[in-house]
Amino acid sequence: MVEEAQHRFPIRVFYEDTDMAGIVYYANYLRYIERARSDWVREIGIDQLDMKSRGVVFAVRSLSADYLTPACFDDVLEVRTRVTALRPARMVMHQQVCRGETLLFAADVTIVCIGEGGKPVRMPAKLRSLPISKAG
Repeated sequence: MVEEAQHRFPIRVFYEDTDMAGIVYYANYLRYIERARSDWVREIGIDQLDMKSRGVVFAVRSLSADYLTPACFDDVLEVRTRVTALRPARMVMHQQVCRGETLLFAADVTIVCIGEGGKPVRMPAKLRSLPISKAG
């Protein structure tokens, strides 16, 4: 579902997502937010396979994350994604993983658009026209 400025993506925690303590292994939060970003890009009409065939891809440039409260096996989570900054070849997204209204994980992710040889290129037009929202 795409709202005006926020995308919501459901996740269920599988046993394979957990560590020996029975909580979600920390690296899996990065997988969850990646899945949400990919789903969001698809929903706004950007075909990443087509982009790749033209030599253009998205890449994570930087990421800052806070692990606040653990998730456990069989929890139903939601990844909430907002664009908080947008420049011609870069965007910053604030992503949260929540269980109900409880915030478990938050990250600010800088995504760049690169072409041949890793050089920056402009973001697709569908992204450049998106509304920007405040993080939080």
